[in-house]
Amino acid sequence: IELTANLQHPHILPLFDSGAADNLLFYVMPYVEGETLRQKLAREHQLPVPDALRIATNVADALEYAHKRGVVHRDIKPENILLHDGRPVVADFGIALAVQQAGGERMTQTGMSLGTPQYMAPEQAMGDKAVDHRADIYALGAVTYEMLTGEPPFTGPNAQAVVAKILTTDPSSLVAKRRTVPPHVNAAVLTALEKMPADRFASAAEFSEAIAGRGPTRAHTSATAATVTSAAAPRWRMAALVASGIAVAALALAAWMATSGPGAGAETPNWQYVEMGDTAGVSVLNAGLALSPDGATLAFRDAVAGGQLWIKQRSELDARAIPGTERASNPIFSPDGEWVAFVADGKLKKVRVRGGAAITIADSVAAPYGGAAWLEDGSLVYVAPSIIELRRIGEAGGSYTVVLHDTLTGGRGMGHPTPLPGGRGVLVQMCSSGCVSVGVHAVDFRTSTRKAIIEDAIQAWYLPSGHLLYVRADGAALVAPFDLDALEITGGAVPALENVYRGAGFAQLAWSRSGSLAYLSGAVDSRDAIVVRVTAEGSVSQIDTSWSGQFNSLAVSPDGRRLAVGVGGGSSALNIWVKQLDRGPLTRLTFGGRDRRPVWSPDGRFVAFIRDTLTTGMVVTRPADGSGSDRLLLRLSQQIQEVTWTRDGQWLVVRTDNAGPGAGDLIGVRTSGDSTPVLLAGSPFTELHPEVSPDGKWLAYTSNESGRDEVYVRPFPATGGGLWQVSVGGGSQPRWSRDATRIFYLDAGRRLIAADVRAAPAFEVTGRRALFDASDFIFDSFHQSYDVGADGSFFFVTIRQRTGGQRQRLVRVDNWFQDIQARLKQ
Repeated sequence: IELTANLQHPHILPLFDSGAADNLLFYVMPYVEGETLRQKLAREHQLPVPDALRIATNVADALEYAHKRGVVHRDIKPENILLHDGRPVVADFGIALAVQQAGGERMTQTGMSLGTPQYMAPEQAMGDKAVDHRADIYALGAVTYEMLTGEPPFTGPNAQAVVAKILTTDPSSLVAKRRTVPPHVNAAVLTALEKMPADRFASAAEFSEAIAGRGPTRAHTSATAATVTSAAAPRWRMAALVASGIAVAALALAAWMATSGPGAGAETPNWQYVEMGDTAGVSVLNAGLALSPDGATLAFRDAVAGGQLWIKQRSELDARAIPGTERASNPIFSPDGEWVAFVADGKLKKVRVRGGAAITIADSVAAPYGGAAWLEDGSLVYVAPSIIELRRIGEAGGSYTVVLHDTLTGGRGMGHPTPLPGGRGVLVQMCSSGCVSVGVHAVDFRTSTRKAIIEDAIQAWYLPSGHLLYVRADGAALVAPFDLDALEITGGAVPALENVYRGAGFAQLAWSRSGSLAYLSGAVDSRDAIVVRVTAEGSVSQIDTSWSGQFNSLAVSPDGRRLAVGVGGGSSALNIWVKQLDRGPLTRLTFGGRDRRPVWSPDGRFVAFIRDTLTTGMVVTRPADGSGSDRLLLRLSQQIQEVTWTRDGQWLVVRTDNAGPGAGDLIGVRTSGDSTPVLLAGSPFTELHPEVSPDGKWLAYTSNESGRDEVYVRPFPATGGGLWQVSVGGGSQPRWSRDATRIFYLDAGRRLIAADVRAAPAFEVTGRRALFDASDFIFDSFHQSYDVGADGSFFFVTIRQRTGGQRQRLVRVDNWFQDIQARLKQ
């Protein structure tokens, strides 16, 4: 704050005020109406040369001013350059220094460095203590490079790969990437990017003069990458080894391509958008993309509600539907390409590509999160409903064998297996609660164990060249060499694709041994989520067509006239909002950024919600009209994931977090009088989705004690008594009807089921019937995903399906391995 207050320059964002509140420091800076340089680059990719040089000159002036006052920014990047009417203003001076001073010696001891990898000078990347103003000159050179060429001087799949390039290679010539860049600008930028601080400009003013053609620069004519000098090599030898690993991977891929078939390496990559005609589109809500081994046939799940599988032949203009595949997901081709297996209604099925009746292979599989892999020997590996067990079965069906039964913590489960060759095993996704944390593990058939391979990866596939193709959570696809015997990555990864569509725990991508690849490009904006009302007959209508947002949960008020919604996710704040149904504004109820999972008080006057903390669990309430302040209802020593309020207002029932002691237990706490927590349902298994009956006598919930999720009912608030299973063949997320005569739940195939129940003379399920398919709505296995209205209708959150100018495009590339070979050689 003191540093910023002393910087008064037209291209530095000034300080208005500062102080402290609730033991937190704050400072007030002016609102800049416009955008960041990052946003401008994302839209325009490359800037006109005059515009780029003007921005670079203005930023250099700001840095020169700050450097003369002993202030080094340390994190110059497009995100910290604000544009007001095209005039740049540098923000966040002093932040990096404050963080470094707060970390003290520990940051240096642990090798931690500050900055953003693509714009960090080599000495900054290495964590040197002596980082001076020349690090800012390097960063401005990198930003100028990106403004002119459309990308930073060094890129990579992760921070380590970027740093390795910074330390071991020289940037390519700007002229080689854009012929209109003047030679003196090319020389000035490359001088600013010199690895040794002494070889850069002595000041930001010198850089400004050089890009204007008025100052000296070094001669830069080589556009090739060179390794560092031998004097610097010892410090950076590890990074050089990473680069050499990539080179070895390129040779391996080239060798495989040369022997993988006639003419395999002769064709160049052919990229194209795939149009389905007017008949179908690819779903963004379920894993649903597969390519036949010869690459000629694409199978996909349609985007319409209750969609089925379609086939698109490379030689045909329009796609065609496959009868008998309604509500399908997770398609995979057989090794001979004659069959497509898929998951539907909680079963693993297969159907001939040419048509015919669907045949059931396995009766009980996880859906839609789960999936299967078709192995070379004709057997299939699929995920059991418990999502902690892998099973193997012959393609004709029959009995299965357990490949791996895992005891997992933290609510983690297995999904989306893909085969390793020679019966070695499969790669599976490990997904935590809501797939907030994902990674790829290898399951070894020889030892019936799993091994972590990649963190922050959604899915992975083994390529015949000895590489792993994997998709990260940010949508980037990368390729890395993989040791099939050791089951581990053996070298650095190179980027292969960008902006691969990823849904809730899956990547919409498929490849074939022929070298073809298809993927859905783009991402659904989380702000496109909408709330829909669904009748018992399955008729869907949107709640207020002008209303959309980043919705993560919802609760209908007792009178059925209002909706409380949780809004936010990812890196954004979590808050509660209230919406008058069908019309009226969305009103913000909380402002703390840590509030989620709303529930209504029985009289509809208050909304309670979970407030996230690092170590404890809190349930807070406030008036639904926003007129009052927060009131603490409950605090536990464990984190809380779900809460419900009984109809008489006497109890709160919560579900604790799935990690740690007491994982997934259901606990009741009285709202008045004796507030001692009462364990309602606790076991070595996981209990979820507590829901107390309207008369306050029964507790319905989900448990996996049978090996898969089922819905159970027990007396409430008594901790003893009977236990009755409501669902059959898998079930979760129970909700009571307002008259307590029915329990609704989602079955293993994501259909909404109505179970008729009666309590006297003993609890009994008298019938079950399927109401409608719910697979096209957003589904969170670990939290309630819908609510029941006063009129008996159902409320779900879903993604707005766009047509015409939609952001998702299906991309196909043939001879894709040639593209990867070229990338590995770079």
